[in-house]
Amino acid sequence: MDYLWSPWRYQYVTQQAPPEGCVFCAKIQDKPQQENDEENFVLHRGRNNFVILNLFPYTSGHLMVVPYSHIGQLSAADDATWAEMMALTRKAEQALQQSYRPDGINLGMNLGKSAGAGIAEHIHMHVLPRWHADSNFVTVIGETRVLPEALADTYRKLKPLF
Repeated sequence: MDYLWSPWRYQYVTQQAPPEGCVFCAKIQDKPQQENDEENFVLHRGRNNFVILNLFPYTSGHLMVVPYSHIGQLSAADDATWAEMMALTRKAEQALQQSYRPDGINLGMNLGKSAGAGIAEHIHMHVLPRWHADSNFVTVIGETRVLPEALADTYRKLKPLF
């Protein structure tokens, strides 16, 4: 018998209420102090944006580039924030290619709840590796994702590349 093991999901599915405030802002409140970066899965802190692992990834290596500014629309990002976001997205692509050797990379940003944004009030760019035929019967029929790697392992693999 095979087992699907994802212990990090237990905390999510059993929490009583969603966390108060913005989850991204909470992760970087102590911007000058970076001692919580590993615990919060923050891979990199730039001048205007940071790179963080997705706590509920579609695939191993799924990360996000997030501005420090709490903005809900791309048009609200200043030029420096936008330019750095794209530079970090490019850096993320390179890191994922080097460490995971995927067949492709998905980039995505959902603006607004109706567009599928899980955290609509704070924009973020998803960057995730993809492999040929990585959607199998478990994903399609069982609506379950199989992740072969714990988030802490993903963090240790990607952190040196930023």
